Amino acid sequence: MRLKTMWMAVAMAMAPAAQADEGMWMPSQLPDVAKQLRAAGFQGNPNDLADLTKPPLSAVVKMGGATGAFVSNEGLVLTNHHVAFGVIQYNSNPQRDLIQNGYVAADRAQELPANPDFRLRVTTGFDKVTDKVLAEAKGKTGRAYYDAVDAASKSLVAECEREAGYRCSVVNMFYGGDFYLVKQLELRDVRLVYAPPRAIGNYGDEVDNFVWPRHSGDFTVLRAYVGPDGKPADYSKDNKPYTPPAHLQIASQGVSEGDFVMLAGYPGITYRHRTAAEFADQVQWRLPKSVEVMKQLQGVIEEAGKADKQASIRYASQLQSLKNGIKRFSGELDGLKRSDAVSIRRKDEAAMLAWLDKQPSVKTLNPEIAAAAKVIAEGNATRERDLLFALMQSQTQLMRSAINLQRLTYERAKPDAQRETGFQQRDEDLIAGMLRQVQRRYDPTVEKRLLTALLMRYQQLPDAQRLPEFDAAFGRTPAELAATLDRVYDATKLGDEAQRLYWLKAASAELAKSDDALLKLAAQLQPALLRIDEQRKSREGDLLRLRPAYMQALIAYREQQGRAVYPDANSTLRVSYGKVTPLKARDAVSYAPLTSTEGIVEKNTGEEPFDAPKPLLDAIAKGDYKGYLDAKSGVMPVNFLSNLDTTGGNSGSPVLNAKGELVGLNFDSNWEAVSASWMFDPRYKRAIHVDMRYMRWLMDKVYPAPHLLKELGVPAK
Repeated sequence: MRLKTMWMAVAMAMAPAAQADEGMWMPSQLPDVAKQLRAAGFQGNPNDLADLTKPPLSAVVKMGGATGAFVSNEGLVLTNHHVAFGVIQYNSNPQRDLIQNGYVAADRAQELPANPDFRLRVTTGFDKVTDKVLAEAKGKTGRAYYDAVDAASKSLVAECEREAGYRCSVVNMFYGGDFYLVKQLELRDVRLVYAPPRAIGNYGDEVDNFVWPRHSGDFTVLRAYVGPDGKPADYSKDNKPYTPPAHLQIASQGVSEGDFVMLAGYPGITYRHRTAAEFADQVQWRLPKSVEVMKQLQGVIEEAGKADKQASIRYASQLQSLKNGIKRFSGELDGLKRSDAVSIRRKDEAAMLAWLDKQPSVKTLNPEIAAAAKVIAEGNATRERDLLFALMQSQTQLMRSAINLQRLTYERAKPDAQRETGFQQRDEDLIAGMLRQVQRRYDPTVEKRLLTALLMRYQQLPDAQRLPEFDAAFGRTPAELAATLDRVYDATKLGDEAQRLYWLKAASAELAKSDDALLKLAAQLQPALLRIDEQRKSREGDLLRLRPAYMQALIAYREQQGRAVYPDANSTLRVSYGKVTPLKARDAVSYAPLTSTEGIVEKNTGEEPFDAPKPLLDAIAKGDYKGYLDAKSGVMPVNFLSNLDTTGGNSGSPVLNAKGELVGLNFDSNWEAVSASWMFDPRYKRAIHVDMRYMRWLMDKVYPAPHLLKELGVPAK
């Protein structure tokens, strides 16, 4: 079997060797683990799970970088409070603080529109296109290989998107071994329906983040709308609720220890099949440095928010994201060290290469494995600069807008098929949405302080990582940097939404003549950013060509060990399965898999982040739990643990019982298992879920929404 078409066949043949709690399976692989699924307790037909366009997987949707699920035939969507936090923040201001107070739409007329760049995507197609993608790449290297794959992918996407309302993408499995065309219906009108107050949705905040036991009501209810013709449309009062292909039924009964559970969602990225050198780099440099820089940015925002309530609200979502990232990266570093991941991966890789030396394929694979290692090492030479520049764009609003406007103008000079991904005609609506949301997430003083923190670090880099355009723009000293930022931000008009949207539509020649200070600065920086992009593409092209050799050797080696290989997660729909499971965290420290409302009271101090709202405390004191108590323990459940295999992106993923009914909503992992994106350890890997009984009780007894419970099919008791 040819190298480029062998991957899924090999992986599926090996699938039965997997443990029940390990693996983020592609839906098409699930029939191959049917025996294990049934043995674990699944009562449905595994073959029904193979088609992601049919129930129950067709009810699971992608929301930004996370997951949600339809829970009614009138477009209700359930996801995490932290996934929808940007929507909540966008609709908040000092006079109407939905972050603090929560929100319950009394009727559909009161449902609030999400931020303009918020999207919900329903997967309708997932087709293998490996031969088409690689047809013109054969014999090429570096940038040429990248361009061949890129051109073929864009051609497939363009053909797929001829049908209006759809967003398509080409994703690769096994690091360039296989490619799939993903087709998704893109819904642009999504509205806020129900959000608990911060002190419920984020109870415990960073103190409890990635920690068990948890007591968080981390859920939010949204609704998807379409135009009067039933097709995706921008927000309009004339739009109507979307009718999904399927919706999940909330279970009337919960789950207890040992019960089967299954999760479907869009996990972001895992790295379990990376090289030993990459494991070492992650532990020794990338995680520590990322945490260090992000903590500095966190400090900037928190300090600004102390003196300015408006700034505090505008940067609430960004701050929450930074805090979550810091906690996650810190836990990942701690876990990888605890597991001695670098040493274990080195030994495993050495054993694999020793085994490969005895195989007929060694002469073909070894040179490509060595070449890939060289490319990876070369990329590390500018890793600190690249980290700072990535944060400079992701953690700013006006600077990012200016850079994107200049890049869009540059790309518009090319035929659409040759434009950079993210700047094609298909992307301009998303760019417009990004530009419109700036107004509620930007403060000039805060942005200048964020840029100062990042660019002062850049000024301290060795000459080999410096760029003349950046040195000319910002100077070589903190004083020169401060003067530049003050001058540019005092003079720019991009803080006005109308100006940003004007430049989005302006002709390239007009933008080139603009005297706006920030647009001129972005134009000055653009040649350097383009060079960085060129270097990245050349490396990625070589790695797309070379990494499959490493994967071929690894898969064959795992096969002779009797171990399973599933593709690393890449934001495509995956399924994991396991059981409600306790945790033995360390010597003499063990945790039960279920928390209760008693723990909310035990933790409550009256001060953030343990400041449970009075209505919640009153309801707990009243103890009206009829119909919601856990049958085995007799307590009112809040969160539960399972051994499901999850990672970032699985936030908001529905957790189903043996019958396929919704029993939980995934929102976190335990501290001991944050490193699972790199190394899976069944002793520690746990996922943390909101128990649907807690959500229903809150919507019934605490912040009532009887009309929503009725629509969800679980009327108030």
